[in-house]
Amino acid sequence: MTSVTSRRVLIVMPALNESASVASVIEQVKRARPEADLLVVDDGSVDDTAALARAAGAEVARLAVNLGVGGAMRTGFRYAAARGYDVVVQVDADGQHDPEELDALLRGLDDADIVIGSRFAGKGSYKASGPRKYAMVALSIVFSRLAKTRLTDVTSGFKAMGPRAIKLFAGYYPAEYLGDTVESLVMAIRAKLTIKEIPVIMRERAGGTPSHSPVKSAVYLGRAGLALLLALVRRRPAVDSSDSA
Repeated sequence: MTSVTSRRVLIVMPALNESASVASVIEQVKRARPEADLLVVDDGSVDDTAALARAAGAEVARLAVNLGVGGAMRTGFRYAAARGYDVVVQVDADGQHDPEELDALLRGLDDADIVIGSRFAGKGSYKASGPRKYAMVALSIVFSRLAKTRLTDVTSGFKAMGPRAIKLFAGYYPAEYLGDTVESLVMAIRAKLTIKEIPVIMRERAGGTPSHSPVKSAVYLGRAGLALLLALVRRRPAVDSSDSA
């Protein structure tokens, strides 16, 4: 594999109505990885997210309607594949993902195709509770067995992906609810990609409204189980990801 410094890195930032935080997050990413390119995928925002992202120095792809994180990342993977990037890193526009952790994610690609930044691997004090916690624990147990390695945070959106993963996900990337985490990992495991996780610190949102509530957490539990079941039984068209860099 190529070294961290010689890889062409694309930071993909899905953003929906993140005008309160997107410019600040872009500034932090540029400061942490000045050599990386940055694509903000405006996922149907109705505020000034796109204009503020451009003003902050990012490339912007605007989606006419809201497709969700999966749809936004699908755009990012296709952009990366068409332009020959070696690495795609997903960074949320709400400020929860700390750009100072980017180096660690990229180093993890030395011996993996996908590196997940985990909130529960021993760094930081992030806690989940209630039904959401139960869903995360259950998913972690299942995916640890499927991937044959310990995974504690399979729903984390803070991820780095190398050439084989870019090729796989540019061909197809699920846009359904939790598809960008649950189903995409099932696809990667079936394609025999190597998955690992590293501990990261997750921060509080810098803007927007968090989605946690007892009712939403219970709904999340049910949807997470359904998403996993569908991912395991669904067969996607085969995509050859055997080439490596």
